[in-house]
Amino acid sequence: MHSHNHSIGHKLRISFWITLVFIVVELVAGVHAQSLALLSDAGHNFTDTLALGLAWFAFYLQLKPPNEVKTFGYHRAGVLSAFINAITLILLAFYIFYESYLRFLDPREVREDIMIIVATAGLVVNLGVMWALHDHSRQDINIRGVFLHMFGDAISSIGLIVGGVFIANTRLQWIDPLLSVVIGILILWSAQAIIRDSLNILLEGLPSGITREEVCRALTQITGVIDIHDLHIWSLSSRYHALSCHALIDDLPHSSSDVILLEINNLLGQKFQIQHTTIQFENIRCEHADDICTKHDLEISTTVRNP
Repeated sequence: MHSHNHSIGHKLRISFWITLVFIVVELVAGVHAQSLALLSDAGHNFTDTLALGLAWFAFYLQLKPPNEVKTFGYHRAGVLSAFINAITLILLAFYIFYESYLRFLDPREVREDIMIIVATAGLVVNLGVMWALHDHSRQDINIRGVFLHMFGDAISSIGLIVGGVFIANTRLQWIDPLLSVVIGILILWSAQAIIRDSLNILLEGLPSGITREEVCRALTQITGVIDIHDLHIWSLSSRYHALSCHALIDDLPHSSSDVILLEINNLLGQKFQIQHTTIQFENIRCEHADDICTKHDLEISTTVRNP
């Protein structure tokens, strides 16, 4: 696990410095070529670099152990990083739309040769970073946010290459701001999914792919479990899920209830990838099962649990 984490951190660090150097190249080329599309892509690359930097920082924060103040550790650092990245993407997109509008009103001569060369170099950089982060992006929303940044910029680089060819053959200068609008739309598309997923985690929503009904049904199929109520499921990060509930069980000796607890935790870990659980057992002797179920079914929709 340590070598795996070191590999991710190393890839994020290298990707950060590569994209930072390319931003400088693209900015200089965009000014020289008078291409708004190139400058817009440089802005997009800047958010890529910011995303990589925040992801790199958040990744190492997540590795820090819990302490007296942060009792769950720093798992949400990566989620917060992904949310901030998505917000910067949205702000950048609207700025690009504004600059595109101004360029439509006042078209400028564009050096399409520089545009094509720099866009090709950008495509190589983006594809390289995407290749390095692809496997990790499937499991971590923080890394996935960076991956989508790079994917959107790879698409925009292809658009710049095609647009440069069109300008060279048609001399239609409005293609340049049109490409900028397309880049802005791609930026918004890549941001909305990250905002949705990160907000769901920050607001302690159900982890993706899990329903309360499914979890409750699976738990009540365990021998000795009569009812599950006050069930709460949330995520501390994209890969670390938590659950708390009350479980009504048969009148059993302590040793037997330990076996039930072990079965519950094994089921939750293997089937639902829920690693942190807080289970409170209630004995059937304490109250009538029907009364408990009715009472807590009403409370479920109004009770909020903070990790």
